[in-house]
Amino acid sequence: MAFTFSAGSLVKARGREWVVLPESEPDLLVLRPLGGSDDDIAAVFPFEPVEEARFAPPEPSDLGDQRAAGLLRTALRVGFRSGAGPFRSLAGIAVEPRAYQLVPLLMALRQKTVRMLISDDVGIGKTVEAGLIASELLAQGEATGLAVLCSPALAEQWQQELRSKFAIDAELVLASTVSRLERGLDLGQSLFDRYPNVIVSTDFIKSPRHRDDFVRHCPDLVIVDEAHTCVAADDTSASAQSQLRHELLRRVAADADRHLLLVTATPHSGKESAFRNLLGLVRPELAHVDLESEAGRKLLARHFVARKRADVRQYLTKEDGLADDSLAERTAFPSDRYFKDETYKLSPGYRALLDDAIAYAGERVEEAGVRGRREARIAWWSAIALLRSLVSSPRAAAQTLTTRSAAAIAASAEEADKLGAPLNSDAADSDAMEGMDVAPGAATDEGAPKSRLAELAERARQLEGPEQDLKLKALIRQLKALLADGYHPIVFCRYIPTAKYLAEQLANDPEKKKRGPLGARTVVKAVTGELSPQQRIERIEALAAEAGEDAAARRVLIATDCLSEGVNLQHHFDAVVHYDLAWNPTRHDQREGRVDRYGQRRDEVRVITLYGDDNGIDGKVLEVLIKKHRQIKKDLGISVSVPDELSTGVTDAIVEWLLMRGREDQDALFSADGFKVSRDRLESDWNSAAERERTSRSRFAQRSIHPEEVAREVASIRAALGGAGEIRTFVRESLGALGAVLRDHGDDFTAQVGGTPVGLRDALASTVGAEVIEKDREIPFRVDPAVARGEAALVRTDPVVGALASHVLNAALDPRAEGARPARRCGVVTTDAVTTRTTLLLVRYRFHLTLPSRGGERQLVAEDARLLAFEGAPRNAVWLPQERAVALLDATAAENTDPHFGERTMTRILGQLPDVHAHLETYGDELAAELDAAHRRVRAASGEIVRGLSVTAQKPADVLGAYVYLPATPSASAGAPA
Repeated sequence: MAFTFSAGSLVKARGREWVVLPESEPDLLVLRPLGGSDDDIAAVFPFEPVEEARFAPPEPSDLGDQRAAGLLRTALRVGFRSGAGPFRSLAGIAVEPRAYQLVPLLMALRQKTVRMLISDDVGIGKTVEAGLIASELLAQGEATGLAVLCSPALAEQWQQELRSKFAIDAELVLASTVSRLERGLDLGQSLFDRYPNVIVSTDFIKSPRHRDDFVRHCPDLVIVDEAHTCVAADDTSASAQSQLRHELLRRVAADADRHLLLVTATPHSGKESAFRNLLGLVRPELAHVDLESEAGRKLLARHFVARKRADVRQYLTKEDGLADDSLAERTAFPSDRYFKDETYKLSPGYRALLDDAIAYAGERVEEAGVRGRREARIAWWSAIALLRSLVSSPRAAAQTLTTRSAAAIAASAEEADKLGAPLNSDAADSDAMEGMDVAPGAATDEGAPKSRLAELAERARQLEGPEQDLKLKALIRQLKALLADGYHPIVFCRYIPTAKYLAEQLANDPEKKKRGPLGARTVVKAVTGELSPQQRIERIEALAAEAGEDAAARRVLIATDCLSEGVNLQHHFDAVVHYDLAWNPTRHDQREGRVDRYGQRRDEVRVITLYGDDNGIDGKVLEVLIKKHRQIKKDLGISVSVPDELSTGVTDAIVEWLLMRGREDQDALFSADGFKVSRDRLESDWNSAAERERTSRSRFAQRSIHPEEVAREVASIRAALGGAGEIRTFVRESLGALGAVLRDHGDDFTAQVGGTPVGLRDALASTVGAEVIEKDREIPFRVDPAVARGEAALVRTDPVVGALASHVLNAALDPRAEGARPARRCGVVTTDAVTTRTTLLLVRYRFHLTLPSRGGERQLVAEDARLLAFEGAPRNAVWLPQERAVALLDATAAENTDPHFGERTMTRILGQLPDVHAHLETYGDELAAELDAAHRRVRAASGEIVRGLSVTAQKPADVLGAYVYLPATPSASAGAPA
């Protein structure tokens, strides 16, 4: 027997009610539970009993109070997982985007093939913006698969972000996982055909052997993280690794039908030609178009978005051209970074060791220069390694002195540079951060006997501890001050041995009964490149868990630069200490950006930079590079990269002067001709780069999407899905009615749910953890959607809010459910809010959508919930405007309503509701027309995208709830209803 139910119909099967989905066939029904999510979709075969279901009318005896309508409406809307509006995915994702984050999405939906360069400032939320576009393209059928190209260190974070926020499950394709994945393939099957969504290590896939297979089977949507590392300026010699990455992207971008999102906070990297090469990947003509012309700027504006924090801190206000501030959104970025430069001096023992090491390194460089260029370059890199490790820590110095130089095996000067530079420089765009925090070697096969190096290494070991290592002593002093002020700092080091040394010196050791200098309640842990990316995250979470919720507990993380890019640490830390100066200031900005970003609760992030006053290196690097970088960032509001070759030129001049003349003659360095040339060239090029950035930010400011357009879509989304204020009211009132204990903390609050129904506790256990429920711990609810683990955000997509809404909705739909039922389908309220009897209806509409896409038309069913209100009797109803209907949710009871009178009133109204069905159907048609117009408006820039689009309303609509409001007057309350 074949099924005859149409898509959108209500049916009853397996003891519950379902909505028929368009994917159904005559011999197979595809069903979604009424009020359920896509995760609950099921298939039913003809041999199973299925019958048409009519949505049962409310029972007039099951009356609720004045809150019943609002709670039921919100519970219903929270359950929607596929909106009927033009943004199909927003109802189903677990993140509530900021209004400014919708701008790239609106830009993308106006393109048939999406090509975007997203270059918003650090911490604004580029990952969320890219995820929104990806989620929407997949939901609409415009894309069938996704590949994210990123650093291997960030792969697992991308996987977690996509899974937890956008419900996109993606496989990791890394050097460490590819063998396992390939074992499960069929004969001749590509990895990228088997797994539609993948997160791929750029450095793994760029090699010709892997690249060709990826390009042949590449998904139709690609996101490239840190895209600036894949291009180089025309006037610089790109590394072999950069060339391979650029060739990979060039071939991926060559398919004109492939969606491509390039993500980077530094599109220029100080070079205009590098920016042009990046734009050329987005659209070839952008590499050469005249961006000074109006036509060139318009072309770029369709594909490029770059905003500073100041641009989005307050958005959709009257200053943006809107009529009022009703939709204004204020994003709580830290208002500023507080910088403090703290100096220290070397102890006599450390000073003597450094002088002897400088003398040794100078002799080696001078001797090697006589023997040949290869030997000179090997000696040069060995000298830099020795000096940097000595300035870092005694532990790093000892390891460097006893480790062979990576450049020692070089057969030529060029090879020596290739081997020595990555470990000894801090290039902002290094080919791979992984492995760059190991202590470099200084020993070579030529020159001084190993006994001399061993003697220096032993002297270094004797200097460990705050008595001789005054840099460590200065760090302890600064950390104590930060901890006393309630901060949780991250201490960044250059080398693994230094990080381990600091952790040993600072941490408490209960086994050895050793108490660290920072106090018994301070938890200290180190994270270095020795750990895998996943192990790093686990170590950080373990640190947070060990510190716990105790207000007196403090967290201190010691980290190398393996954490300086991409990793979000703002929920656990709020201060940065630069223990080792980076020789490229962009690295400092990246470190600070781990905590100074959206979601940071501190208004002021503290940054402390330690530098040696008399070690011959730090003071000059701070003066010439770090402070200059800060000033440019302060002036522009964004970071401007210093070209690597120029910063290297300055640091080389400092090292060369130090090796030739020692520490005592440092004041003369700034007047030396060689140094002045390097510094002047750096200043000139850096200032030019800053001016170009200033001009381009003004010239290419995001103007393709006007704030009014964003405001219109934000208002539409909030009307359909609800806003933050509605969710906060719903959670507070529902939990209170269900027996939870609430405690206010400003706009935030906490809830203990031990006294709530067992069904709710079971549902919450899977989201907040069974231990929290079993021990009746407080669950923190935050207004700010950027919450830490264990907290709930007061947004509709938060899992805790979803579990609560599901419980409230199910209890409301089942009059026989046990326990408290905050929401009801009926209510009679006597109130001062009306002057004549007014009936409020909560109506659920279902819509059939035909959405054209590149893969063909898609048939979808979506739901919407609306409030409609009328005065008088249903037969002669006077319908109220939408805003007055919504306002009834805030009406409060002026006096008690007799239950028997209320039941009689509700019975009469429910019996007369057929008289308003025609209006409900007409309103449904009007909503369908509005939705059709919204879909066309969002995709207005491409006629091909809207050809064939249609939206129709399923009839009849479901009356989910009916609520009667009676005027609080003696005559009205005593009279009988009409």
